[in-house]
Amino acid sequence: MQDQVKVGVYLCHCGENIARVVDVGRVREETSKLPYVHVARDYVYMCSDPGQKLILDDIKELGVNRVVVASCSPKMHEPTFQKVLSSAGLNPYLLEMANIREHCSWPHENEPELATAKAIALVRAAVSKAALLIPLETTKLEVTKAALVIGGGIAGIRAALDIADAGFKVYLVERNPSIGGRMAQLDKTFPTLDCSQCILTPLMVDVSRHPNIELLTYSEVEDVEGGPGTFRVKIRKKARYIDEDKCTGCETCITKCPWKTDSEFEEGLGKRKAIYLPFPQAVPKIPVIDPEVCAYFKTGKCRACEKFCGAKAIDFEQQDQINEVEVGNVIVATGYGLYDVAKYIPEYGLGKCRNVLTGMHLERMASATGPTGGKIVRPSDGKQPESIAIILCVGSRDQKHLEYCCEIGCIAGLKHAYYVTSQIPDVMVYICYTDIRAYGKGYEEFYRRMRMQGHVNFIHGNPSEIHEDEDSSLYFNVFDLNTDKLLEVKTDLVVLETGIIPDPTSDELCKKLKIVTGPDEFFLELHPKLRPVETPMDGVFICGTAQGPKDIPSTVTQAGAAASKAIGSMARGFIESSPYVASVNESLCSGCRMCEGLCNYNAISMVERDSKVVATVDAARCKGCGVCAAACPAGCISITGWTDEQIIAMVTSILV
Repeated sequence: MQDQVKVGVYLCHCGENIARVVDVGRVREETSKLPYVHVARDYVYMCSDPGQKLILDDIKELGVNRVVVASCSPKMHEPTFQKVLSSAGLNPYLLEMANIREHCSWPHENEPELATAKAIALVRAAVSKAALLIPLETTKLEVTKAALVIGGGIAGIRAALDIADAGFKVYLVERNPSIGGRMAQLDKTFPTLDCSQCILTPLMVDVSRHPNIELLTYSEVEDVEGGPGTFRVKIRKKARYIDEDKCTGCETCITKCPWKTDSEFEEGLGKRKAIYLPFPQAVPKIPVIDPEVCAYFKTGKCRACEKFCGAKAIDFEQQDQINEVEVGNVIVATGYGLYDVAKYIPEYGLGKCRNVLTGMHLERMASATGPTGGKIVRPSDGKQPESIAIILCVGSRDQKHLEYCCEIGCIAGLKHAYYVTSQIPDVMVYICYTDIRAYGKGYEEFYRRMRMQGHVNFIHGNPSEIHEDEDSSLYFNVFDLNTDKLLEVKTDLVVLETGIIPDPTSDELCKKLKIVTGPDEFFLELHPKLRPVETPMDGVFICGTAQGPKDIPSTVTQAGAAASKAIGSMARGFIESSPYVASVNESLCSGCRMCEGLCNYNAISMVERDSKVVATVDAARCKGCGVCAAACPAGCISITGWTDEQIIAMVTSILV
């Protein structure tokens, strides 16, 4: 076969990204001398239409039947060049790429000789492998025409509605008693200051009434089996101790319940009953009984809710239910949590000083349905503050805490300054900031608007420890970089704009869905630019703040993108699995099961063949990671497209 191999090598300048450091001409000259190389060319942008045409013409006119492209990461443009081969009538997997940007020009930008030598070695290795490539075929997997959306915040709501409107079944799972997520807690949204509930609640109602959406609140994903195209999901629907078919939502049970505890929705500023709705606009409008607070569950007495329920909907014997659904796609929209400032930055006094609050506390205060009826007051005495300090980047952009920017803290702080100044005319507001990042549409204008407020003072610096006076007033020192002065700020209220973190369920979902998180622990996308909502597991998509910090407009946009990906595969009816999967030489397999235990994707199982147990691979779930092949003591597992022969040829060519 190798006598017939004709390799075409195509070197990309990537504008100046590669050519500024790597001597592309020299790489081309050295490459043209290699065995099997029929033609070697370079072009300023090989991924452009003229660059692709060079490859296309050489396949058709010169008989090139193996292609090596030396350019940027295969993650960026491997599909691009595979399509070129297909359009020329060549099997798309007779392509090998050498990454001479990320591996050469970028890491060695001040070492052009080293970068060029490394590029020559990588291209030489790619040619050696290309000579051994054989045509591969993908497998078409049927896609179940239903989707699971995990998370009922604005991202999950938008994704569910988009998919349902396209005519497909959606199961929307939310672990809380109501959908709405963090957005439901907000009073207004920036920079237009629209009422958050006015935007969100109509969408919540649309979800509850949509014929294609099955809403599963107070539920969690228990287990996921199957693979791309057909995921079999077990969902635990927790006991509300309410018969949902009988409940009319009259709330009499809540009114009559004598037992109270702190409200999670109100961030602890208000109380809720043992039987409760999280907030007045909750969807569905069906209460839930908290057994940790309910007197009947604790002592066997009370049952006041049951006595006064005219619909006879109270059911103290109700048990959790396990629902099983089959879906073709999964969208993860689990949202975010708030950094625990009280635990990790105790010097700011959250949880110790009553008048130190978070931005979310202030949102609930400002809300007309909040614990103070919309009035911003000091928790210590209920009086309106005469001065307020708003501290940005609390826990964010800090190597000791969260290294990343939360993306919403700066503009949220400006919005909170607006809340205060619009409600308390003579209030003095101090905003302590690291930098003001007002990057979104309309954000800079909102920033300027707040800077022009006579009662808003911007201090460029991070406060020191916050102290409390006898009257619960607060004071702290801060060095202002704008004036080069150490200031002492005395204030009635401090608002901390805290960093955001991934939802606490992220780790468990990663294990169940076989996806991964990045260094920041948010779900990791397949490619930040080209595939921002896809994951390594085909058919599993991520969106909103589950993927990373972002504002509401970006969240909604990304939710739509994830929905469109799911709709596309369901409308097409199938997905194509990668041909780069593990295969087992059953004659050599001893059935030791080592590979089965190491596979992160549950793609390997044991079957009986001719009276002996051997490993077999589910190609739909396999990701071709190679862990099984590396660990197999008998050497009976190989990865299609990455055989031992190909790898040895690459290594040998580099060592020449």
